[in-house]
Amino acid sequence: MAAFPQERFSSHGGRTGPALFHDRGLVDRTLTMRGATEEDLPELVRVDREAFPDDPYPYFVLRQLFDLHADQLLVLEDGERLHGYVLFVISPDRYRGWIVSLGVTRDQRGRGLGRRLMLEVLRRLRAESVREVRLTVEPANDAAITLYRSLGFSSDEGVRKDYFGAGEDRLIMTLGL
Repeated sequence: MAAFPQERFSSHGGRTGPALFHDRGLVDRTLTMRGATEEDLPELVRVDREAFPDDPYPYFVLRQLFDLHADQLLVLEDGERLHGYVLFVISPDRYRGWIVSLGVTRDQRGRGLGRRLMLEVLRRLRAESVREVRLTVEPANDAAITLYRSLGFSSDEGVRKDYFGAGEDRLIMTLGL
């Protein structure tokens, strides 16, 4: 499995701490967006496996992505469990950012968690003066494509056949910041 750059979405240094929103599906629990910690790794693996049951990252890949990009890995938690995450990276020349992975637990899909994670990433990328953000998405993932288009992403490059290997086509989407 390719670890970079890959966007994954399941039908799905900066601000942390205070609760950002209240979600009706969590029985009076408030979700907080914050940076991931090493202690989050087991829960991160659980969320990833739940969000991507057919192709989750192996533990060691998430471990190494955390080691390399912990400051660009955000999670949503309710005080007991994680419910979503996003990993983004910035190119060395700081011109381009990539959304590497976006996952939301099955029980929280359709409640705006993916949008909230993406809006925070876009805010952080703008604050870093990044000029463009890219991601890839399975061409049949209509929910993800709809979300990204609603945020201003376009797919001018179209579908790249076999982007992640044989039969793993991806739509490349770009947003100018």
